[in-house]
Amino acid sequence: MPERIAPLEAPYPPETAALLRRMMPGGEEPLSLFRLYARNPHLAEALHRWGSYQLSRRLGLGLRDREIAIDRTCARCGCEYEWGVHVARFAPRAGLTDAQIASLTHGTSADGCWTAERDRLLLDAADALHDRHDIDAELWERLGSEFTPEQLLDLFMLCGWYHAISFTARAARLDPEPGAPLFRDFRPAADDRERD
Repeated sequence: MPERIAPLEAPYPPETAALLRRMMPGGEEPLSLFRLYARNPHLAEALHRWGSYQLSRRLGLGLRDREIAIDRTCARCGCEYEWGVHVARFAPRAGLTDAQIASLTHGTSADGCWTAERDRLLLDAADALHDRHDIDAELWERLGSEFTPEQLLDLFMLCGWYHAISFTARAARLDPEPGAPLFRDFRPAADDRERD
């Protein structure tokens, strides 16, 4: 599908170039999402500050927790763009296996690749927030046995944040980043058996 709002393209005005450098450190080309938000500099600045917290060590969740919640939220929202960015950039560092990425994308917390209760709880929480916009009493008790109240606040806001990112990327029809994986690249094992 064609993009509905095209991300800005270089050359950028000096203020926009400076903003994009802050959003994309290390001299890398800015992501399409950042160039899209840069169309509204005030919004982009505010999002950068919040996003910097969500991806920082100040977040009460570690890298693996964070990436499980983000990947699951983006997959449930059908946001291949942001899911692909996170799988490409963070899944290896988070120790996520191909089977776990496939499960985050197409499966459930009951899949055999999830051996840690903490990982399963993150999937269940992301699913509950996506499906019911709430956490029922049973899941709340399970979450409370594994996460502190401060971590839960971070988790809920992280899932909500990536809903908002997913809404923007999907509604604007952002194309996947070059080289980013697609949902179909991580088919569930059952799909593979059906093809044989």
